[in-house]
This record gives sequence, structure tokens and C-alpha cells, in this order.
Amino acid sequence: MIEKNRQWLVAYVQSCLEKKTAERLTAMGVECYLPIQEEIRQWSDRRKKVERLVIPMMIFIHVTPRERSLPLTLQAVSRYMVMRGEHAPAIIPDDQMERFRFMLDYSPETVEICHGSFIVGDKVRVIKGPLTGLEGELVTIEGKSKIVVRMDVLGCVHVDMPVGFVEKR
Repeated sequence: MIEKNRQWLVAYVQSCLEKKTAERLTAMGVECYLPIQEEIRQWSDRRKKVERLVIPMMIFIHVTPRERSLPLTLQAVSRYMVMRGEHAPAIIPDDQMERFRFMLDYSPETVEICHGSFIVGDKVRVIKGPLTGLEGELVTIEGKSKIVVRMDVLGCVHVDMPVGFVEKR
């Protein structure tokens, strides 16, 4: 029986052990999400499709309060992310996780995390392309239009988006 009070938490993982940790958590029956995106890398003599971790050294874990200690039994998992001044693990709301996963799954462009502050733009909904239906904010970063999904705990996730692909909400 799946308990309804599951929460998305962010766990810190040792560098270069993110994929192995995700495999181990899955084998333990713990639902987790490791944001990975494929991209083409160009070297002087060849091009190759490689997997890139969107957020190195972090993994999202979907657990009940009772199950929180289970992932911490793995040596590669050091602790949960905690907001400054608090003691309990930071919880990512389900709707923010859904939008983040949707953006990663359907964006042909590279998705990046942006920690800096920016001017809050218009609320928009994507109406064309593979991200149709995604809601977020339209911003300009380094002269490029991007759609941003806020993840209160981590900052913002953004991807290039032609202005013609969005409409105001």
C-alpha cells in the first residue's frame, strides 16, 4: 500500500556516486529521481551523446516521514538539504517537482539551474513545442528568453524558449 504522505526531499550524495546511489535506492524500494539530461559533446575529432547530471551531488527522494532514515543508511548519502535556520529537511512541493520533471523529460534544450536572483517576469504557459502545457515565468538571462520554473529550495530551473512559444496566463 502506497502511503499518501510522501514528500520530496533533496539528499546530498558523494561526487561521482549519484547514479550508483539511485540504483541502490531503487533496489531498496525507495522512490528517487536523479535529474539527468542527454546532450551532444563536440571534441576535435568526434561528437558523442553523453549524459549530464543537471544537479551534481544531489538526488531527489520521495519518502514518508517514517522512511526518511532509510536512504541515510547508504554510505554515499551524507544528509538531507535543510534550509538555513531550520532543522527539518527541506520539502519540495509536489507541483514544483512535477513541473521540473516535465521540463527535463520534454525539453530538447539543455536545462540548467540558476541560483542568482532575477526580475520576476510574466507568468506564462508554453503553447508550442515539446514543453506545451508547462507553466512558469518568462525571463531574460544573458539576452536570451528563457522559461523558468521556481523550485523554492534550489532556486530556479530554466531552459531556452522562443517568445512565440508562450502565452500569458
